Amino acid sequence: MADYPILRLKPERDSSVKNRHHAIYRTAFETPPDVPNGSIAEIRSSDDEFLCYATINTRAYISGRAIAFEQGDPLVTLRRTFKRAIDMRQQFFSSAETTAYRLINAEGDGIPGLIVDRYNDIVVLQFTTLGMDKLRPWVINTIADLCAPKAIYEKSTGANRKNEGLEPREQWLRGSGDTTMEVRENGLRFKISLTSGQKTGLFLDQRDMRSLVRSISAGRTVLDCCSYVGGFALSAMMGGAAAADAVDYDPAAIVLAKEHATLNGFDAEQFGAYEEDVFDFLRRSPLPRAYDFIILDPPAFAKGDADLDLAKHKYTDMNRMAMQALPSGGLLLTCSCSYQINPEIFQTIVFHAARQTGRSVRILQRHHQAYDHPVNIYYPETDYLKSLLLWIE
Repeated sequence: MADYPILRLKPERDSSVKNRHHAIYRTAFETPPDVPNGSIAEIRSSDDEFLCYATINTRAYISGRAIAFEQGDPLVTLRRTFKRAIDMRQQFFSSAETTAYRLINAEGDGIPGLIVDRYNDIVVLQFTTLGMDKLRPWVINTIADLCAPKAIYEKSTGANRKNEGLEPREQWLRGSGDTTMEVRENGLRFKISLTSGQKTGLFLDQRDMRSLVRSISAGRTVLDCCSYVGGFALSAMMGGAAAADAVDYDPAAIVLAKEHATLNGFDAEQFGAYEEDVFDFLRRSPLPRAYDFIILDPPAFAKGDADLDLAKHKYTDMNRMAMQALPSGGLLLTCSCSYQINPEIFQTIVFHAARQTGRSVRILQRHHQAYDHPVNIYYPETDYLKSLLLWIE
């Protein structure tokens, strides 16, 4: 085992790390870390108690990322963490009916700085921190050994890389292949592209909510707002919806939504796709169909605390218009992926929207977290996605 430099935390700043939180802020260190950025250091309390091993990057406000809370070789511990995360997925994704899922969910699996997704026989890696980026050769070898994929592709393009002093990077790391492929989600067929689109064209974290929509859509007329490639609308059609429409401002996403409808054998008369701003679409009078089930899954309106007030207004406005459009006995599935909008704030937003419409609104269910996107009990920041299924009268 290599010798790692020792860094100590201030007496009043070590409690979160003792509670196995992965983030160590710049101001928590007793003295500014004098180690190469991207390297691993042993973190101790001011009274010399071992706390963890962490990657260090003094250029970032989160200057330390804990990768191992056990004494001993941190890479041995990290490999065990990798294996536990990957083995857990095998409990839930062993069927050919679903061939796209997340293998490693960064801090959600106790592995800050790394996201790993599987698409059929190809594994896609995203390195989001300098420390994990410095471990790239070790990570690639470990993933190849544990997963035995046909090929490994890197798609390290997230905005957080800039905060870490990193440039975007996309490339084949092991093997090669077609970057466009067909995958399955609970039997539904989707085309994805590794090189274009948001999250390769399929938001895996909403899989279980798409399954919920599928289970309750029989006979309903469904509107999928901020649909991207039509995942919710297609799930509704698979569940026996009378008709479903997808709305998104991204022209490429709408083209794919139409292709997905054809790929899955849905009638063009029953499936519509509109390239349009959702707010403008909901203001239409009349709407193209009499919808009795609306899904709202907008992008993050709040990227930071400074955006919170505007985000609340947008969420309220969108939910109000959707409620106004629904008949008595209509369903509304409303979602938020903004971390700054916590579940309490989100429910308050829905309350204000309901109050403005004067409608009777009941919560039927809350968000179903997909099994491959676990929330780390020690790192609550991984719990970002919220959904409410509402009954409107």
